[in-house]
Amino acid sequence: MSDPIFILLVGVVIVVGGIIGFKLHPFLALLLAALAVALLTPVELVEQYYLSKGVTAIDAFKQAHKSIGERIGIEFGNTCAKIGILIAMAAIIGKAMLDSGAAEKIIRAMLKVTGEKNAPIGFILSSFFLTIPVFVDTVIFLMMPLAKAMGMRLKKNYLLLALSVIAGAVMANSYVPPSPGPLYLVSAMNVPIGLMMVCGSILGLCTITIGYLIAVFLNKKFDIPLRDSPDARLEDIKAIAEKDDKDLPSLGWSLLPAVFPLVTICIRSAFEAFVKTKEPMTDSALINQLIDIVLFFGDKSIALLMGAIFALWVLSNQKKTTKDKLTAFVQTALMSGGGIILITAAGGAFGGMLQQTGISSRIADLTKDYQMALIPLAFFITMVVRTAQGSATVALITASGILAGMAQNANLGFHPVYLCLAIGSGAKLIPWMNDAGFWIMCKTSNLTEQEALKTIAPMQSLMGLAGVILTMIAAWIFPMV
Repeated sequence: MSDPIFILLVGVVIVVGGIIGFKLHPFLALLLAALAVALLTPVELVEQYYLSKGVTAIDAFKQAHKSIGERIGIEFGNTCAKIGILIAMAAIIGKAMLDSGAAEKIIRAMLKVTGEKNAPIGFILSSFFLTIPVFVDTVIFLMMPLAKAMGMRLKKNYLLLALSVIAGAVMANSYVPPSPGPLYLVSAMNVPIGLMMVCGSILGLCTITIGYLIAVFLNKKFDIPLRDSPDARLEDIKAIAEKDDKDLPSLGWSLLPAVFPLVTICIRSAFEAFVKTKEPMTDSALINQLIDIVLFFGDKSIALLMGAIFALWVLSNQKKTTKDKLTAFVQTALMSGGGIILITAAGGAFGGMLQQTGISSRIADLTKDYQMALIPLAFFITMVVRTAQGSATVALITASGILAGMAQNANLGFHPVYLCLAIGSGAKLIPWMNDAGFWIMCKTSNLTEQEALKTIAPMQSLMGLAGVILTMIAAWIFPMV
């Protein structure tokens, strides 16, 4: 009863059975699963989990003996702290860009470059390169409204466009520093960051090519239309798509709400990745103050808040709307974003309760004696931990902790960068309801849970599988030792 694997299975049954079988709202199903997992987890396992995180024995005891409701609430709140403001501001930006015609203006400019036929390729490449310096969730939030506008203009292939955004974003997030996961890996495995950036970019471009082909197949197999949602009514998008260019905002103003957050976050990410000291950069007080201002606006919450302000300004200027109507507009956008926040935070609470069972350590113990080649072993451990508890970051940390010592082995036979790539590939499998990112992708694209499991999950999993296969081939042909 107290085995983490048994507890995991109980949680899986409640989530999948509740949502698909009993048609429960995902928020309720995830909270019920979190409650069941917490009830089944002995206090000793929770205490061991906190000790493994490096806290003192006294603090671990205090955390483990908090009430179940409090523990669930803490994990729920931790997830909200990470994504709450981002989702709320992104909801405002997305709806404002759609309603003002800014998204339509960007789409028309993109079509002039790519043509209608290659529009999905433009989306997948854009999301890949944007996610290298920017958080994956942020890129998905900002690009999905563009996919909706493009889907309305083309009157077809919405699923292909949405999957293209997701495919590019999730693969860059696993392979290329300074994305947080790869950045942790290069430190833990003692791999040069420049080498990881080059190898990760090459592998990422290869896997998103495969992802694009999978998305094309899924788009033909499943007829999933662009649907009405509180933040994007089809009749409103259609009306904007039929406007003349002169009735739309300029391209510069249209880009500002999305580009400002992306650029400022990029600058801050690059600064934090390559500048380790917190000492003043120069002797000039003015330059140091300018750097502080740029870093302030590069905080993802501040950057998206500014993006929302710019988006509302463009909307107000374009529609000459009153203050009351603008307030009502923000209320509608936040109603849409609020639902996503609640579901995502509930997924975070469920994942947090699973982590407290010690499922990561249990899986590590099961796999430590496997006589497998190191690259497939790295992939397998990461995949199992990711699938079990939802967090790709926890999966990366677990796998690197097991394999870091082996990566320093002079007789490894290939450069340890390949182990990092294998771990990054394993972190793509298998996205489902215990992953907060799954809910973000599902809800921002307006897919049902079943549709997401039939499209997003297999595409992402197959890209990860292709990634480890390509990694093994590259390690054999170009061992770099």
